[in-house]
Amino acid sequence: MNLDFNYYIAVFLRRIQYFIFVASLVGAAAIAAAVLLPPTYWAQAILLVEPAQIPGQLAPPTVQSAALEQLQVMQSKLMTRANLLQIAKDQKAIRNIEGMSPDDIVDAMRSQTSITNKAGKEQATVMTIGFSGPSAKATAEVVNQYVTLVLKDSVATRTEATRDTLGFFDQDVKTLGLQLDALTTKILAFKEENKDALPDTLSFRLTQQTSLQDRISTEERNISSLKEERARLIAIFNSTGQIDAANSAAAQTPEAKQLAALQAQLQQALAIYSEDNPKIKMLRAQIAQQENIVKAQVPATPGTGATAPAGSPASMLDVQIASIDARIAQSGTTRDQLQEQLDAITDTIDRTPANQIALDGLNRDLMNIQSQYNTAVAKQSQAAAADRIESMSKGEKVAVIEGATVPDRPIKPKRLLIAVGGVFGGILLGLGTIVLIELMNRSVRRPKDLVKAFGITPIATVPYMRTPHEAVARRSMFLALLGLAVIGIPALIYAVHIYYLPLDVLLSRAAGKIGIRM
Repeated sequence: MNLDFNYYIAVFLRRIQYFIFVASLVGAAAIAAAVLLPPTYWAQAILLVEPAQIPGQLAPPTVQSAALEQLQVMQSKLMTRANLLQIAKDQKAIRNIEGMSPDDIVDAMRSQTSITNKAGKEQATVMTIGFSGPSAKATAEVVNQYVTLVLKDSVATRTEATRDTLGFFDQDVKTLGLQLDALTTKILAFKEENKDALPDTLSFRLTQQTSLQDRISTEERNISSLKEERARLIAIFNSTGQIDAANSAAAQTPEAKQLAALQAQLQQALAIYSEDNPKIKMLRAQIAQQENIVKAQVPATPGTGATAPAGSPASMLDVQIASIDARIAQSGTTRDQLQEQLDAITDTIDRTPANQIALDGLNRDLMNIQSQYNTAVAKQSQAAAADRIESMSKGEKVAVIEGATVPDRPIKPKRLLIAVGGVFGGILLGLGTIVLIELMNRSVRRPKDLVKAFGITPIATVPYMRTPHEAVARRSMFLALLGLAVIGIPALIYAVHIYYLPLDVLLSRAAGKIGIRM
């Protein structure tokens, strides 16, 4: 492939005004942009989530969410509309903020803010907060205000969580304590109401029941034995007119025994003293008095209705019968009393199973509430420990390991890069313009074009000769376009930047329209 470099050089020289115009236009615009674009400063701070100083095995933390999750929550709270508007107005963080709507301010703040969270297994959890702005001091102040809000939110979140947890368990312990007291009072009232039929005294009452039954049986046997003895004495008296002396002596009352003793003393005294002896008279008086007492105790002789003489067999029988009847009555009274006690104890024993069931239910409820109360108290203690840990800043917390400082130089624009890139791009665009013009031009300009178009070979070719007037006009047009490109375009860009909208804002909006974030 043969290339006619002389031809292409000639074409370039012939179209050089287009090249110079396009290259100057683009280069001037780039240089103007490099000069006029306002500086943008960048400041950032690095935060670290420090682990708790007290091991979790000793004092479990109240806030159980992962560190990365906590940072994400704090980031969401930080980027709220109210926070961004307040910070932007306080620090004048956005250029030309006075003429912007609240929505534009929020969008600009979010686009100029960069927050990255980094976490991983066996790695520290780090949050990096950065902000780009038109002022070095304002940029650093914005980042520091971001950091302040994050730290304040971290402390407030953890403190509020621990206090809410402690308050919950305080209320839970109080409620369970009241339930425990109420149930304890209910159990005490139930025991007081059924103190004679409680399960814990059942064994004693069963033993008491057996003892009473034995005593009742004993009394019934005594009564039966006494009735048999009474009937036997009457039968002996009716058949013989005498009574059993042994039984008679055993059956005498104390008064009758005393009367017999006085009569024996009288017999002994008569053997020694005369009837007129004072001792004999005193014994007879005592005997008479004692006989009256014994007569008052002795009922009528069976079958006659008359009182038997003192000391006679009938009188002795009456005494023995009266004594036996008294003993029978006493045994009957004792038996009845024992039976009443037995009936009462039997009633309590019968009521004991129902009381056992009711008391077991109450005790079961008491144990359940007691278990819940003990658990709540233990958790209350843990929550109180966690609250103290947070109040002493000994728990997990967000710490600043590198604060934002006022930057020394802006990060953009890269003025030299923009200027050089614009000039180089203008050169390429100028060359591209010449190539495009030539590709669109179908006229005959070389002998080979004649041969190709008409199939003839020319003897000679004469180039187009411009008149002096055409040359002057051509040069004037070239100079005008060159002045427009070199002076007019930068002046236009400057006017737009000053009187309409700053170039950075204009470029940001244009980039946003096509989905590019600057």
